[in-house]
Amino acid sequence: MLITYPAGVLHSFLLIITDICTGFLSELSTYFGTFVENFFQHQIRMRKLKVTEMGRKSVEQFRDSHKMPLVVVLDHVRSLYNVGSVFRTSDAFLVQGICLCGITARPPHPEIHKTALGAEDSVEWKYFERTQDAVKWLKEEGYTVLAIEQCEGSTMLQDFLPDKEKKYAVILGNEVKGVQQEVVDMCDGCIEIPQFGTKHSMNVSVTAGIIIWSIADRFLLSAPPAQ
Repeated sequence: MLITYPAGVLHSFLLIITDICTGFLSELSTYFGTFVENFFQHQIRMRKLKVTEMGRKSVEQFRDSHKMPLVVVLDHVRSLYNVGSVFRTSDAFLVQGICLCGITARPPHPEIHKTALGAEDSVEWKYFERTQDAVKWLKEEGYTVLAIEQCEGSTMLQDFLPDKEKKYAVILGNEVKGVQQEVVDMCDGCIEIPQFGTKHSMNVSVTAGIIIWSIADRFLLSAPPAQ
């Protein structure tokens, strides 16, 4: 049986449906409008900086800058790519200089440049045929010399608190043999990076990055160097 409704009832019903749909569409529009607005604001906040916006120093400005009182010593590091990477990281954190020892290659060299990307021109370096001579020279210059190794009685990196009144030198060893025992014996201490996997060794350039960043975190970020 066909049910009929008065025209007034149908009209009221249609008004109710219209109001519901209008409200829903309005809420939906507001939601998507806010979503789109937030999305584009987020994209603006996350825009990658251009090279010209990064405040990069020229080589001359780098050389004139106040440096972090840290020297990195490479003890018979075999890979030229590792050497270049250490130069690049040292440049990024205003390291005072690098000592290249033994078989460690010296700039200029295309393989060093491939990873250093010019940092071999900004960071000062000095060559020693024997790492022991580098350690002796650094101590005469007033540096506290630390081997980066796994030794008995070593200090875990997270427990190392550098004295901002001191100068430090850290020694990174050969990719296979590490820091020579004779060199370790000459050091004022040993810092160890805690590791938790099946491999208790890391690439030299990775180790350098961790150590340099950790020291820079205490020296540079808490008290930015004077320009």
